[in-house]
Amino acid sequence: MSAVNPYAPPRAAVADVDELSNEVQPVRMWSSQGRIGRLRFLAHMAGAYFLFGFLGVGVGAGLGGAGLRTLAMVVIGLGTIAYFVFIVFKFIQRSHDMDWSGWSVLLAIIPLAGLVWVFKGGSAGANRFGGPPPANTLGVKILALIVPITAVIGILAAIALPAYSDYSKRARQAQMK
Repeated sequence: MSAVNPYAPPRAAVADVDELSNEVQPVRMWSSQGRIGRLRFLAHMAGAYFLFGFLGVGVGAGLGGAGLRTLAMVVIGLGTIAYFVFIVFKFIQRSHDMDWSGWSVLLAIIPLAGLVWVFKGGSAGANRFGGPPPANTLGVKILALIVPITAVIGILAAIALPAYSDYSKRARQAQMK
């Protein structure tokens, strides 16, 4: 009897199969290279919005209150440019995850077209822009949840505040009678 199993898969090396093609690549914050998933995209966008917003308000209040309005405007302008560059990098990385060219970011200028980057899934496995993005951590999930929670709170406030105002007016009128 032969010791070789005739039903075993072949053990020959295949040249066109890349064993590292599905290796997860690291997240690059200030780069247009690489890929980023939907949830991490939302988390980075929300984090950048709040970070640059709070820093802008803090710098504006601090320098503007000190009488350095021109310096405050310059610092806020430079911060706005940095924020814009960061947003473009994230859109390019998200485009790469969907196996699109970075130039497709120009389509985000069209109203409501930017929602494609949020709702369209990325390509499974590796694509021409690299391996898949890493799994989301708990911090990324929590930061990404800020976006829909803020939207729901805003919608509820837009409904509740006028209703409460109308209620309080009617209550005052009823007390006067």
